Amino acid sequence: MAGTSGCCAIVDPAMGEAEAASVATQFKALSDATRVRMLNLLARNPELCVCELQAHFELAQPTISHHLGILRRAGLVTSEERGRWAFYRADPDAIRVLAQVLEVDR
Repeated sequence: MAGTSGCCAIVDPAMGEAEAASVATQFKALSDATRVRMLNLLARNPELCVCELQAHFELAQPTISHHLGILRRAGLVTSEERGRWAFYRADPDAIRVLAQVLEVDR
């Protein structure tokens, strides 16, 4: 930028308080390696039921459901119950927002 130098340059205002709080909740949900792996599996598949996810982890079904609940409350996954089974999907819009937060334009 012409006419600006040093510490007084115009700064991109980034995000507001509410958006930052929402994104922080999502990153907090991803602070656990198991949940990162679960979200990765869901992002790579159209949808998975709890039993399909459980096959990839040495965890009991209640623990899998606990982790999925954290991801769901953070808005990173959605779920749909069909009979006795719950099917989970990654929320592509939420993942795009997280990617944009970390995007570097230089």
